[in-house]
Amino acid sequence: MDKNTPTIPGFEYHRVPVADGVSLNTAIAGSGPPIILLHGFPQTHLMWRHVAADLASDHTVICPDLRGYGASDKPATDYSKRTMAADIVALARALGHDQFALAGHDRGALVAFRAGLDHPSTITHLACLDVLPTLDMWDAMHGVTASVGFHLYLMAQPPGLPEQLIAAAPDAFFGHFLDLWANDPSAIPPDIRTAYLDACRNAIPSIIADYRASAGIDIEHDQTDRVAGNQLAMPVSVLQQDWGAALGFNAQALWQTWAANLHHETVPYGHYMAEEAPAEITKTLKHLLTR
Repeated sequence: MDKNTPTIPGFEYHRVPVADGVSLNTAIAGSGPPIILLHGFPQTHLMWRHVAADLASDHTVICPDLRGYGASDKPATDYSKRTMAADIVALARALGHDQFALAGHDRGALVAFRAGLDHPSTITHLACLDVLPTLDMWDAMHGVTASVGFHLYLMAQPPGLPEQLIAAAPDAFFGHFLDLWANDPSAIPPDIRTAYLDACRNAIPSIIADYRASAGIDIEHDQTDRVAGNQLAMPVSVLQQDWGAALGFNAQALWQTWAANLHHETVPYGHYMAEEAPAEITKTLKHLLTR
């Protein structure tokens, strides 16, 4: 990790091998029952800096950069959420944890969702912030109101054009989402914003590969589980903005098809809710962990 990159105060940093040729940059602090926090796009583990510090008072808090993001390794291929979820299970086991709670935001929530389905005896509690499962997300995107998700379609294209277009103006591309999706831009201060943009600029092919997987293999995995009637076995908490009002779907109803033990809330925060409303997110996670 670059010495000039911000860190979460009080956390120790380690590179933890999780697969052949793949190690994850990981921040760790605290003691007690483990919880792993997974970041979204276009962020790194730093998005959890406030929540992680609060949770570390009574939990072992583990904040990795996902494969392909931040200071973690960036293999050329294999960004299915199944593989990325297996990374997280391997990370926990390498740190001595056979079971753990898991919370994810955005892309990290998709990894968490897949981990919950693939490793039900390992994930004790699951939280997903501001996302729909991949299969439902694509079904919900239609009409001009779906233009907010233009990046999903851009990065779903075959290798070549997306990489060229984004590499031509990476700060404008990634910065667009940091500006558009924040209700409170001050929640992402200049040093953190710079760290996010630097990390994304150095990860363009792997970020695109992550999104491209969600337009292909991830759909297949979700569809297989849906046909089989598989559900998340653990207590699940979902916090979302009111996307349904604009796109015409019932988010809670969609999530209930995947999780019988579901707590769902529509919240007034912006997309970057762990940075905009950290006390509320910490409270939600602590409540989840008591269920």
